[in-house]
Amino acid sequence: MNIACPKCGTTNRVPPERLADPAHQAVCGSCGTELTPSHPVELTDLNFSGYIAKTEQPVLVDFWAEWCGPCKAMAPQFANAAKALPGVRFAKLDTDENPRTSGASGIRGIPTLVLYQGGREIARQSGAMSSRDLLGWVQAQLGAQG
Repeated sequence: MNIACPKCGTTNRVPPERLADPAHQAVCGSCGTELTPSHPVELTDLNFSGYIAKTEQPVLVDFWAEWCGPCKAMAPQFANAAKALPGVRFAKLDTDENPRTSGASGIRGIPTLVLYQGGREIARQSGAMSSRDLLGWVQAQLGAQG
């Protein structure tokens, strides 16, 4: 399975059995960054497109901003969901710091969650959610794709 490094952008081939083994974390062959952390990774205008396009696992992106109260309230819920769904890559993108990507993605309100698979958007949800609701939503979307 291909996973893009969120730090350097290198595409890494990781055997599926290694992804399922938390004792052997997959790291980038170029820079040593952990490829499958149990926490959201930060994306920017510079690495967003490559990360989405080169990562074969589903990627859930939280579009947020520092000044947004609901975004801040949802942040720990999003982090908890990342721990519960190891088969999904979780990422965050600050819309104020990365206006090119948020504009190209059609983000009109925050927080907005966008689920990508195979390099394309498959679902979108605006508004804060609890980790339980977030997990249910992601699983329903991925189930609908299968």
